[in-house]
Amino acid sequence: MLVKIIQKLSEILSKQKSIEIHTNKLLTESEYSELKSILSDSILKSVVDPSISQGFKIIFDNKELDFTLDSDSQDLKNYLLDNLSNSRDLVEELKEKIEEYKGEIKMTEFGTVLSVKDGIVFIEGLQNCKNNELLELENKELALALNLEKNGVGAIVLGPFHHIKTGDKAKRTNRILSIPVSDHLLGRVLSPLVEPLDGKSIEKSEIYYPIEKVAPGVMKREPINTPLLTGITSIDALVPIGRGQRELILGDRQTGKTTIAIDTIINQKGKDVICIYVAIGQKTSKVSRLIETLKAKGALDYTIIVSANASDSAALQYLAPYSATAIAEYFLDKGKDVLIVYDDLSKHAVAYRELSLILRRPPGREAYPGDVFYLHSRLLERSCKLNKENGGGSITALPIIETQAGDISAYIPTNVISITDGQIFLETDLFYKGVRPAINVGLSVSRVGSAAQTKQMKKVAGKLKLTLAQFRELEAFAQFSSDLDQKTKEQIERGYRITEILKQTNNNPLSILEQVLSIFAAVNGFLDPIPLEDISLKKSEFVKHILTTTTDLKDRLINGEWDEKIEEQLKQVFTEYLR
Repeated sequence: MLVKIIQKLSEILSKQKSIEIHTNKLLTESEYSELKSILSDSILKSVVDPSISQGFKIIFDNKELDFTLDSDSQDLKNYLLDNLSNSRDLVEELKEKIEEYKGEIKMTEFGTVLSVKDGIVFIEGLQNCKNNELLELENKELALALNLEKNGVGAIVLGPFHHIKTGDKAKRTNRILSIPVSDHLLGRVLSPLVEPLDGKSIEKSEIYYPIEKVAPGVMKREPINTPLLTGITSIDALVPIGRGQRELILGDRQTGKTTIAIDTIINQKGKDVICIYVAIGQKTSKVSRLIETLKAKGALDYTIIVSANASDSAALQYLAPYSATAIAEYFLDKGKDVLIVYDDLSKHAVAYRELSLILRRPPGREAYPGDVFYLHSRLLERSCKLNKENGGGSITALPIIETQAGDISAYIPTNVISITDGQIFLETDLFYKGVRPAINVGLSVSRVGSAAQTKQMKKVAGKLKLTLAQFRELEAFAQFSSDLDQKTKEQIERGYRITEILKQTNNNPLSILEQVLSIFAAVNGFLDPIPLEDISLKKSEFVKHILTTTTDLKDRLINGEWDEKIEEQLKQVFTEYLR
């Protein structure tokens, strides 16, 4: 049968220099001589492959004709295999069957590993390979094609690579890298390839999402108009975040960037927002502490953690934010609101630089490849708020960037600033002064602005930013002058009290009502008579007093109402309380 099929395919095969016949045992001398007479100009090689139970493979010019049990050419394959042991004379019948067969014979393109370096394999051949296509190496390890070159492919290995050696075979799978997604991922700690890292098994899903996807077009989106409350007064009042927004958090090391993100996740409890935290190049101990914090606050149930730690390969660190975004898009398509935290994209850029330099991509500014801007822009553009016709879901992104010595004009910070809808800049000097979160009001901005605030917050926070900015200037001026007029002294004293009410402890987000009442009291001078060291205590007492003694006013405030009458009532309550 083998001889007859090769005879039928002789027009194709006779043009090849070298042909391999893979069977589960060596060809007999008679079979070999018959084949040599048909393929006289080719070098013929018989290869024993124990993995073939029935049938055979014909390999030539980095292509494979598969007539084994695993072949996808079902109708032809089944006919051949069913009749392998049949003693009837099959020649005429087989000829007819091959002539009748109209389907496409499965051809698998494969290449040869030339070199392996730090998780990167260079493969000769695979001329038809696609970008981001999965390749299968000889030991069933998977690799992701990133560099498509004239004579081969550069790919990153998605797993252990020390056992891969020069000369190993690599074949195309014709699949773009996708990950399994489902509702069962909630509350889990996962690798970028959606493998469990929390010691529990994971249910298999039949739904796969590609890690790279074109962002939704403008016509599918709608303006951002719903607040995503962080529970942090200085953010919700001064640099508000809306659902579907991309707000960058940047600052030096150890200035509280991750704390802001975690507080925001904790504050989503009961608000029907799914949270995804992506750890890129972080210490395993830090991620463990973070998981314990979320568990203690009851926030892990609606959170997914995707972790590629510092000990993981650069390939996994590169894939982590894309995998997490694919999971977020699964929930987005179900009409859900999703919050995704990328911690942090500066380490992601470093991982990509490492891969790019080994792949021999030319370095540019600060040794980063020229497409590092595209790396982050195609990631963050996928965060959006969809209109009702497309489900009405949203993905809110909080990317984190680490600066060096407060330099926000460096390459990666300026790149991400230009992609996002605003930034929260944490200043080291403020942090060490005890102002936490250490938000620099002058350099922080939300380009969505009051559209992402409630009516109450819009009213009370209107003059807060200006008052705070004026105070910072007067405070600097007051250091050089002891002779200040009474009005300036009052402004400075009030500024200190506003700064005090904006301070918050870690993992203790406040309700919108607590924030509004404390800002209202500070801006209108009701905290001026109180000693600075008692502000934090008195602020809590104010809020508690209003919520427990004024039932009618409390109900109206909880319902989001705000007008001049409510303001007058509040002023009256505060005045009476101070007496």
